Amino acid sequence: MAEAINHPVLDKWPDQNTRGHSIPGYRYTSAEFFEKEWEHMWTKVWLLLGRESELPKPGDWQMEEVGRESILMVRQKDGGVKAFYNVCQHRGNPLVDGPKGSVKRFVCRYHSWAFMPDGSLNFAPDREDFLEGDPCQNVRLAEVRCETFAGFVWINMDPDCIPLKEYLGPIWEEWSRLGLEAWQRTMARSAKVPCNWKIVLDNFNESYHVPTVHMAATPDTDRKKISSNLNTYYKETRFDLSDEGHNRMVMQAGYGSGQTDKDGTLREPLAGSLRSWDIDPADFKGNPEGTRAALQAAKRKLGPARGYTHYANVPDEQLTDAFHYTLFPNFAVSLWADGFHFLRARPHYKDPEQCVFDNWWYSSPAAIRNSELAMGTQLHEGPDCEVTWIDYASESIGPGIEDDMRVFLTQQTGFRSRGFKGVYLSQQEKRVRRYHELIDDYIEGRKPTPR
Repeated sequence: MAEAINHPVLDKWPDQNTRGHSIPGYRYTSAEFFEKEWEHMWTKVWLLLGRESELPKPGDWQMEEVGRESILMVRQKDGGVKAFYNVCQHRGNPLVDGPKGSVKRFVCRYHSWAFMPDGSLNFAPDREDFLEGDPCQNVRLAEVRCETFAGFVWINMDPDCIPLKEYLGPIWEEWSRLGLEAWQRTMARSAKVPCNWKIVLDNFNESYHVPTVHMAATPDTDRKKISSNLNTYYKETRFDLSDEGHNRMVMQAGYGSGQTDKDGTLREPLAGSLRSWDIDPADFKGNPEGTRAALQAAKRKLGPARGYTHYANVPDEQLTDAFHYTLFPNFAVSLWADGFHFLRARPHYKDPEQCVFDNWWYSSPAAIRNSELAMGTQLHEGPDCEVTWIDYASESIGPGIEDDMRVFLTQQTGFRSRGFKGVYLSQQEKRVRRYHELIDDYIEGRKPTPR
C-alpha cells in the first residue's frame, strides 16, 4: 500500500491593524516627500535587483539602477555574488554603463583605475604620486550588503540591516518550496512611466479594481458573475498581511463564473486546461466550480511523471489559485503553479512623478518542457529572454497590464488636483493603507517588528 504524502497546508498570517492613513495626493507629487522616502526608506530596505542566472561565471556582472544609485552585482571566484556602488573611488566616474557583461577587471575610462571583481584596486597610474599612499593598498569599491534568494540578487544599502531571511518573514519558506532559482524568464517588457512608483504598488495591493479595469464591469454588473478564470469576489478572496510589511492575496482559480455557454458546456480556456490534464470537460457540464478540485487532484496524480516535481512542496490551493504577493517596498508577483508574473516599480532618480516599471514573466522548467503557454508566448528552453524597453505611449507593456497602465497615468493627474482630499478605502484595500503607513514608519525611524 502506497504511503500517503503529506503536502504543505496553506498557513495563516497574523492580523494587522492600520491607523487610518488618508494618503493625500502630495505623497505622489512632492519632491520633499520623495527625498524623505529615499533617505529613510529606500536606503534601509532589501531590494530585489539582479538575477543569478545572468551571472554564470566569475567576473560576470549585472548592473541595475534604483533611484539615484547604480548597483553593480558581480559573480566571485568562490561562487558567491558581491554588490558595489557603480562608481570609481578616484573621481566618481561610473565604471559601467550597460546592463551586463563579463570582465577580468573593471577599468575606469577616466584615468584607467582598474578594480578586480572582488572590489580591490588592482592598478592606478603613477601610484607613487599620491600623498596619502599607494591607492592600491588603501582603496576599494564601496560594497553594498548583498544576498541571493529564489534565484535573485537582493541588495540593501544599510550596512546594519537585518538578514534577508528575517526581512522576508513567511515569504522565505513559501518561495523556498518552489525551486524558483531554476525558473526562466520568458517575457520581459520595461518602460519609463510618468507616474509615481507608489501608484504602481497601490494598484497591485488590491483587487478591487480588477472587475472594472480588466473585465469591463459597470454599475449594473453583478461582480460575482463576471466571466473569468479567476474568482475576484472579495468575500471569497484571502487577504494576508505579514508582520514584516509584505502582503499576500489568494484568489481562487481554475474556474470562474460565466465559464459555460447557455447549455452549461464548459468554454475555453477552462475546457482546454482540463483536457491538458486528462480531464473530460463534458464531465463538468453545468458544474464549472467542480473543476478546481478536479484540477488539483489531476496535478497531484500526473504532475510528477511530467516533471512537475515542485508540486509535492506546495499546498493544494497553489496548484490552481493565484497567489499574489507584494513585497515591501516595490515588488509585486503573482505566483502560479508554473509561472510567476514579475511586477516591479523603481523610483526615478529625481522626479517623483516618474518611475521605471518592469512587466516580466518567469516559467517553471516543467512548463517549458511540456510546451505549455504563458502570457500568450510559446516557451522554449534556453537563456532568459532579453528585456525589451518600450515606449508606453505607442507600444503595449503587455496583455492585461496595459489596462493598469492607462489608470497609472490618469491617477497621477488626479493626485495633482487640490480637489483630491485623500482616500476613502474599503476593507479589501487595507493593504494599500498599511503600505503607506509602513513608509511613514521608515521615515520616522521605525521598522517592522515581527511578533
